[in-house]
Amino acid sequence: MNACFEIRYQSLFHEGRALSFPCDAEGHVPLDSLSESALENYLYARAVVGREFAYPSIRPAVPH
Repeated sequence: MNACFEIRYQSLFHEGRALSFPCDAEGHVPLDSLSESALENYLYARAVVGREFAYPSIRPAVPH
């Protein structure tokens, strides 16, 4: 998968805190390519949408 996008979960309570993960234009994350800690963070963010993180947004990936 060419991850030209990222899915971003913005914290509802901490300004500037967010989790982002590589994805395709439809928001599909390549789970097999995530590290163990990134996978745990991704699954956690998905589980607490609406309670700790906002609904995710998909945007072009920012090169690091």
